[in-house]
Amino acid sequence: MKREDLQLYFIMGTSNVPPQQQPIYILEKALQAGITMFQFREKGPHALTGLAYEQFARQCQKLCHQYNVPFIVNDDIELAIRLEADGVHIGQDDFPVGEARKKIGNMILGVSVHCEEELQIAINHQADYVGIGPIFPTSSKSDARPPCGTSFLQQARSLHPELPIVAIGGINCTNAQTVFQTGADGVAVISAICESEDVEHTVNTFRSLSCINK
Repeated sequence: MKREDLQLYFIMGTSNVPPQQQPIYILEKALQAGITMFQFREKGPHALTGLAYEQFARQCQKLCHQYNVPFIVNDDIELAIRLEADGVHIGQDDFPVGEARKKIGNMILGVSVHCEEELQIAINHQADYVGIGPIFPTSSKSDARPPCGTSFLQQARSLHPELPIVAIGGINCTNAQTVFQTGADGVAVISAICESEDVEHTVNTFRSLSCINK
Protein backbone atom coordinates (compact mmCIF):
# COMPACT_ATOMS: atom_id res chain seq x y z
CA MET A 1 0.00 0.00 0.00
CA LYS A 2 1.16 3.51 -0.85
CA ARG A 3 0.34 6.49 1.36
CA GLU A 4 -1.32 8.23 -1.58
CA ASP A 5 -3.84 5.36 -1.75
CA LEU A 6 -5.48 6.98 1.29
CA GLN A 7 -5.98 10.35 -0.41
CA LEU A 8 -9.71 9.83 -1.08
CA TYR A 9 -10.94 6.68 0.62
CA PHE A 10 -14.57 5.85 -0.23
CA ILE A 11 -16.59 3.66 2.16
CA MET A 12 -19.95 2.26 1.08
CA GLY A 13 -22.65 -0.31 1.71
CA THR A 14 -26.15 -0.63 0.30
CA SER A 15 -27.75 1.19 3.25
CA ASN A 16 -25.61 4.31 2.66
CA VAL A 17 -27.11 4.95 -0.75
CA PRO A 18 -30.42 6.83 -1.34
CA PRO A 19 -33.26 4.42 -2.29
CA GLN A 20 -33.51 5.73 -5.85
CA GLN A 21 -29.83 5.01 -6.54
CA GLN A 22 -27.98 1.79 -7.36
CA PRO A 23 -24.96 1.28 -5.04
CA ILE A 24 -22.85 -0.37 -7.74
CA TYR A 25 -23.54 2.59 -10.07
CA ILE A 26 -22.38 5.07 -7.43
CA LEU A 27 -19.21 3.04 -6.85
CA GLU A 28 -18.42 2.99 -10.56
CA LYS A 29 -19.00 6.75 -10.86
CA ALA A 30 -16.67 7.31 -7.87
CA LEU A 31 -14.00 5.04 -9.38
CA GLN A 32 -14.24 6.79 -12.74
CA ALA A 33 -13.88 10.15 -11.00
CA GLY A 34 -10.73 9.12 -9.11
CA ILE A 35 -11.27 7.70 -5.62
CA THR A 36 -8.02 6.10 -4.46
CA MET A 37 -9.26 3.32 -2.13
CA PHE A 38 -12.57 1.59 -1.45
CA GLN A 39 -13.91 -0.09 1.68
CA PHE A 40 -16.85 -2.50 1.47
CA ARG A 41 -18.87 -1.84 4.62
CA GLU A 42 -22.25 -3.57 4.61
CA LYS A 43 -23.86 -2.58 7.91
CA GLY A 44 -27.25 -1.45 9.19
CA PRO A 45 -30.75 -2.84 9.71
CA HIS A 46 -31.35 -3.56 6.01
CA ALA A 47 -27.86 -4.85 5.19
CA LEU A 48 -27.46 -7.72 2.78
CA THR A 49 -26.73 -11.15 4.25
CA GLY A 50 -25.70 -14.59 3.05
CA LEU A 51 -25.21 -15.13 -0.67
CA ALA A 52 -26.47 -11.65 -1.65
CA TYR A 53 -23.90 -10.09 0.71
CA GLU A 54 -21.03 -12.02 -0.83
CA GLN A 55 -22.21 -11.46 -4.39
CA PHE A 56 -22.38 -7.71 -3.82
CA ALA A 57 -18.89 -7.75 -2.30
CA ARG A 58 -17.58 -9.59 -5.37
CA GLN A 59 -19.24 -7.06 -7.69
CA CYS A 60 -17.56 -4.21 -5.84
CA GLN A 61 -14.22 -6.01 -5.85
CA LYS A 62 -14.38 -6.65 -9.59
CA LEU A 63 -15.03 -2.96 -10.28
CA CYS A 64 -12.17 -1.88 -8.01
CA HIS A 65 -9.80 -4.23 -9.85
CA GLN A 66 -10.86 -2.73 -13.18
CA TYR A 67 -9.80 0.69 -11.93
CA ASN A 68 -6.72 -0.57 -10.06
CA VAL A 69 -8.06 0.68 -6.70
CA PRO A 70 -7.41 -1.31 -3.48
CA PHE A 71 -10.50 -3.19 -2.23
CA ILE A 72 -10.76 -3.32 1.56
CA VAL A 73 -13.31 -5.31 3.58
CA ASN A 74 -14.68 -3.82 6.81
CA ASP A 75 -14.61 -6.18 9.83
CA ASP A 76 -15.28 -9.45 8.02
CA ILE A 77 -11.89 -11.16 7.99
CA GLU A 78 -13.30 -14.48 6.73
CA LEU A 79 -14.88 -12.77 3.72
CA ALA A 80 -11.67 -10.87 2.98
CA ILE A 81 -9.68 -14.11 2.99
CA ARG A 82 -12.27 -15.90 0.84
CA LEU A 83 -12.29 -13.10 -1.74
CA GLU A 84 -8.52 -12.56 -1.55
CA ALA A 85 -9.27 -8.90 -0.89
CA ASP A 86 -6.47 -6.35 -0.80
CA GLY A 87 -7.05 -5.78 2.89
CA VAL A 88 -9.21 -5.53 5.98
CA HIS A 89 -10.22 -2.61 8.18
CA ILE A 90 -11.14 -3.28 11.81
CA GLY A 91 -12.53 -1.14 14.60
CA GLN A 92 -11.68 -1.35 18.28
CA ASP A 93 -14.68 -3.57 19.00
CA ASP A 94 -14.27 -5.95 16.08
CA PHE A 95 -11.17 -8.11 16.51
CA PRO A 96 -7.88 -7.86 18.42
CA VAL A 97 -5.32 -6.22 16.15
CA GLY A 98 -2.64 -8.86 16.75
CA GLU A 99 -5.00 -11.73 15.91
CA ALA A 100 -6.22 -9.93 12.80
CA ARG A 101 -2.65 -9.53 11.55
CA LYS A 102 -1.93 -13.24 12.10
CA LYS A 103 -5.07 -14.29 10.21
CA ILE A 104 -4.66 -12.05 7.18
CA GLY A 105 -0.91 -12.38 6.69
CA ASN A 106 0.42 -9.75 4.27
CA MET A 107 -2.93 -8.18 3.40
CA ILE A 108 -3.35 -4.46 4.11
CA LEU A 109 -4.49 -3.93 7.71
CA GLY A 110 -6.27 -0.73 8.67
CA VAL A 111 -7.31 0.02 12.25
CA SER A 112 -9.66 2.64 13.68
CA VAL A 113 -8.03 4.43 16.63
CA HIS A 114 -9.27 7.14 18.98
CA CYS A 115 -6.41 7.72 21.42
CA GLU A 116 -2.63 7.35 21.74
CA GLU A 117 -2.88 3.95 23.46
CA GLU A 118 -4.96 2.44 20.62
CA LEU A 119 -2.63 4.05 18.11
CA GLN A 120 0.41 2.46 19.72
CA ILE A 121 -1.22 -0.99 19.74
CA ALA A 122 -2.01 -0.66 16.04
CA ILE A 123 1.60 0.32 15.29
CA ASN A 124 2.97 -2.53 17.42
CA HIS A 125 0.98 -5.04 15.38
CA GLN A 126 2.11 -3.65 12.02
CA ALA A 127 -1.07 -1.89 10.97
CA ASP A 128 -0.49 -0.48 7.49
CA TYR A 129 -2.57 2.60 8.23
CA VAL A 130 -4.84 3.99 10.93
CA GLY A 131 -8.22 5.69 10.64
CA ILE A 132 -8.74 8.53 13.13
CA GLY A 133 -12.18 9.92 13.92
CA PRO A 134 -14.93 10.81 13.95
CA ILE A 135 -13.43 14.24 13.25
CA PHE A 136 -16.84 15.92 12.93
CA PRO A 137 -20.39 14.80 13.83
CA THR A 138 -21.56 12.03 11.48
CA SER A 139 -24.87 10.39 10.67
CA SER A 140 -23.34 7.46 8.75
CA LYS A 141 -22.55 5.42 11.88
CA SER A 142 -25.21 4.98 14.53
CA ASP A 143 -22.60 3.87 17.08
CA ALA A 144 -20.03 6.57 16.30
CA ARG A 145 -18.03 7.99 19.19
CA PRO A 146 -18.24 11.71 20.02
CA PRO A 147 -16.35 13.84 17.46
CA CYS A 148 -12.72 14.43 18.40
CA GLY A 149 -11.97 17.36 16.08
CA THR A 150 -8.55 17.68 14.47
CA SER A 151 -6.43 17.89 17.65
CA PHE A 152 -5.68 14.15 17.99
CA LEU A 153 -5.12 13.99 14.24
CA GLN A 154 -2.41 16.67 14.54
CA GLN A 155 -0.92 14.96 17.58
CA ALA A 156 -0.75 11.58 15.84
CA ARG A 157 0.90 13.13 12.77
CA SER A 158 3.56 14.94 14.81
CA LEU A 159 4.35 11.87 16.94
CA HIS A 160 4.38 9.42 14.00
CA PRO A 161 5.43 11.28 10.85
CA GLU A 162 5.89 8.09 8.83
CA LEU A 163 2.55 6.48 9.72
CA PRO A 164 -0.14 6.51 7.00
CA ILE A 165 -3.19 8.25 8.52
CA VAL A 166 -6.68 8.70 7.12
CA ALA A 167 -9.29 10.91 8.81
CA ILE A 168 -12.96 9.92 8.95
CA GLY A 169 -16.28 11.20 10.24
CA GLY A 170 -18.47 14.00 8.96
CA ILE A 171 -15.92 15.13 6.36
CA ASN A 172 -17.28 17.00 3.35
CA CYS A 173 -16.06 19.37 0.66
CA THR A 174 -16.54 22.34 3.00
CA ASN A 175 -14.44 21.14 5.95
CA ALA A 176 -11.96 18.80 4.24
CA GLN A 177 -9.28 21.46 3.85
CA THR A 178 -8.88 21.85 7.64
CA VAL A 179 -8.35 18.08 7.83
CA PHE A 180 -5.71 18.02 5.10
CA GLN A 181 -3.93 20.90 6.85
CA THR A 182 -3.22 18.61 9.83
CA GLY A 183 -0.98 16.47 7.63
CA ALA A 184 -3.40 13.56 7.27
CA ASP A 185 -2.65 11.50 4.17
CA GLY A 186 -6.28 11.41 3.20
CA VAL A 187 -9.94 11.54 4.09
CA ALA A 188 -12.44 8.70 4.27
CA VAL A 189 -16.00 9.58 3.29
CA ILE A 190 -19.36 7.86 3.07
CA SER A 191 -22.31 10.24 2.70
CA ALA A 192 -20.30 12.99 0.97
CA ILE A 193 -20.13 10.72 -2.10
CA CYS A 194 -23.15 8.42 -1.56
CA GLU A 195 -25.53 11.38 -1.31
CA SER A 196 -23.82 13.61 -3.85
CA GLU A 197 -25.86 14.90 -6.76
CA ASP A 198 -22.69 15.10 -8.85
CA VAL A 199 -20.21 12.39 -7.82
CA GLU A 200 -17.57 13.47 -10.34
CA HIS A 201 -17.61 17.07 -9.11
CA THR A 202 -17.48 15.96 -5.45
CA VAL A 203 -14.52 13.63 -6.04
CA ASN A 204 -12.67 16.28 -8.06
CA THR A 205 -13.21 18.83 -5.27
CA PHE A 206 -11.78 16.49 -2.62
CA ARG A 207 -8.80 15.64 -4.83
CA SER A 208 -8.01 19.31 -5.51
CA LEU A 209 -8.27 20.18 -1.78
CA SER A 210 -5.79 17.42 -0.95
CA CYS A 211 -3.34 18.72 -3.55
CA ILE A 212 -3.49 22.29 -2.17
CA ASN A 213 -2.05 21.07 1.13
CA LYS A 214 0.69 18.78 -0.19
